[in-house]
Amino acid sequence: MNVADKKDFTVVNQRVDKIDSLALACGTAQFTDDVDIRGLLTGRLLYSPHAHARIKRIDTRAAKAVPGVVAVLTHEDLPRVRHTTAGQGYPEPSPYDTLILNDKARYVGDRIAAVAAETPEAAEEALSKIKVDYEVLPAVFDTMEAMKDGAPVVHDEADSKNIPDARHNIAAKFDFEVKETEWFSEADVVVDQWYKTQWAQHCALEPHVTITYLDPEGRLVIRTSTQVPFHVRRVTAQALKIPVKSIRVIKPRIGGGFGSKQEIVLEPVCAALTLATRRPVKIEYTRKETFVSSRTRHPAVVRVKSGARKDGTITDAHMEIYCDNGAYGPHALTVMMCAGSHTIPMYQAKNNRFIGRTVYTNHPVAGAYRGYGATQGFFAWESQMDIMAEKLGMDPLEFRRKNYIRLNEGSPVFKAMGEGREGVEQKITSCGLYACIDRGLAAIRWRERKDANRGQAGAKRRGLGMACLMQGSGIPEVDMASASLKMNEDGSFNLHMGATDLGTGSDTVLAQIAAEVLGITVKDIIVLSSDTDLTPFDVGAYASSTTFISGNAVKKAALHAREQIVKVAARILDVPAEDVELRDGKAVAENGRSCTLSEVANTALYYHDQHQIMGVASHYAQSSPPPFAAHFTEVEVDTETGQVQVLDYVATVDCGTAINPTLAEGQNDGAVLNGISYALAEEMLFSPSGAMVNPSFRDYKIFATTDTPPVKTIIIPTYEPNGPFGAKSVSEIGINGPIPAIANAIYDAVGVRLFEPPFTPEKVLKALKG
Repeated sequence: MNVADKKDFTVVNQRVDKIDSLALACGTAQFTDDVDIRGLLTGRLLYSPHAHARIKRIDTRAAKAVPGVVAVLTHEDLPRVRHTTAGQGYPEPSPYDTLILNDKARYVGDRIAAVAAETPEAAEEALSKIKVDYEVLPAVFDTMEAMKDGAPVVHDEADSKNIPDARHNIAAKFDFEVKETEWFSEADVVVDQWYKTQWAQHCALEPHVTITYLDPEGRLVIRTSTQVPFHVRRVTAQALKIPVKSIRVIKPRIGGGFGSKQEIVLEPVCAALTLATRRPVKIEYTRKETFVSSRTRHPAVVRVKSGARKDGTITDAHMEIYCDNGAYGPHALTVMMCAGSHTIPMYQAKNNRFIGRTVYTNHPVAGAYRGYGATQGFFAWESQMDIMAEKLGMDPLEFRRKNYIRLNEGSPVFKAMGEGREGVEQKITSCGLYACIDRGLAAIRWRERKDANRGQAGAKRRGLGMACLMQGSGIPEVDMASASLKMNEDGSFNLHMGATDLGTGSDTVLAQIAAEVLGITVKDIIVLSSDTDLTPFDVGAYASSTTFISGNAVKKAALHAREQIVKVAARILDVPAEDVELRDGKAVAENGRSCTLSEVANTALYYHDQHQIMGVASHYAQSSPPPFAAHFTEVEVDTETGQVQVLDYVATVDCGTAINPTLAEGQNDGAVLNGISYALAEEMLFSPSGAMVNPSFRDYKIFATTDTPPVKTIIIPTYEPNGPFGAKSVSEIGINGPIPAIANAIYDAVGVRLFEPPFTPEKVLKALKG
């Protein structure tokens, strides 16, 4: 049997305990701030009170005179190196438009100066004594207004790069069209509708925190809460004009990221303070700073114009999206592209068109957020599917079933729309969407509840809604991961990998993949991840890539080690290597003879042809097989108050082989709740002058345990031939369903359609009255 293609699993697809669960439960897991470093200074940042202002002069003399202050830095003290904070593969497709500290403020909360002091109190006092003379400039806050002639120009500097149209505040743009007939010439029904999504914050439990210090050899060590340690090393080196070899990045346990820690935000400025003082420095964001000065979801204005024949065949799919990136451009192109590339191929149409623009405004900076554009795009498309079905007089479920992309089908969108470059031509190699729909319908009792809801009376009305979804598994021909496995005398293995566990359980999942190949248990794998000095390269945790990309690298490394183990075992057992298999911690021959892996290791290390058994491998994907999902919900709408309550939520998901079903279910449950909270409550609000007015959990509502409705995840097994043991991604897709599913359910309940979340009582009442 070829172990690489096995489907009869002993470790994979099992509910193995998360390897760090006991440490997390007992409070012994080490997060970024869980270290005691002698001489640690407190770092603090000075922020602009203006949305748009040029800095004419900064006076730091009084700040430097504060007792306990060790350093005060401004843009005048640092290299003027434009870079992007987006943690993406090099060369990044985002504009190079950012400085560590700025000479022009572009939003309320932009960084102006940095202080390092012996105490937090001294640092705060120093900030209060920095005198800044601002020339206040006109600001622009509206996405569509920002593109007009005469709008204030957010980036008027000459040294930024990769901005396609700075004069019109366009940070990224992309147009695409493939058509077989004249637009809408075959359509019997045409729907043309605009949608809008809001600002939102990731709300990770652990805020951004970075500690920097110099090791005994004078190298810069960055201990940081990040999703992208290798990108942190590269971008920090670039921004500070120091060699990559002079930097080590360590990623400890992380208290959540959801995309916000795919940014290189704190590391360069904290490192600059350490280099200036030759002392360790810590910068930890407050919750307010996390809201305002880390990253947000891109708000978007979306237009979908679609056509269909009377028989329900979709003929035309036209999509426009206008994303607001705020003051700087990280992920400007790629989030906008994913809004189309993950949604338009979902349903097959003869004519496909995409028009995308991402614009600068004087709002806080948008970046990567779970769903990465698909969340905004699917709200529009899955609402549109229900609207079209109604106009056609079709069941919305059957309308979707008639048109969704199927096994062995492709789409011109896959090749046309990559992430920052041309995509890859590909076909669907696994798809469980039909089963997702069937299982979800049964689990939520769709037909029975539809019948029960007919002829409702009273103030409270119930309705059902659904949505179908797809995502991706890494970025083809862009993402790369690597791993190494070293065998020890007792038959255990050290697994070293650059993959970044955010609390998602990837250390466990990747250990399961290695253990499956080697015929051992997860307890025999010692995992070390995300240390740029000790672990091999990995792009990091984003784009739903870890299981698919890093998992394939681990599988290859394990197969490499397995070849060496089998060769040594065959000599010990005096049998051909092809007669040896690994199971239960042993090498077992077809004739029944066996030896332990410990014996194999000791033979290799001490007795014969001495060598270290070690597997090393990399993986570079040439496809991005999408997971599929179908979401179903029942809501109750109070027509007197406008309150929307989710009564039940079922999410079925095809993620190929679930390497660890418990962790996969947990990922999807969390994504769904994240999406429900975004659909019904979450929104960043701003004053007319651009200041965020609700930067705390007192005023920015997120769903807590007491708000959580019944949520059920059902995993639909398929086998993805390009994934490790048949696996695809699962971490992001779940967040894309709640907004359209709830919007469709509200319409089913009370007959009003909402085009702009969050679906607050005020908006529902206004729609009912309208």
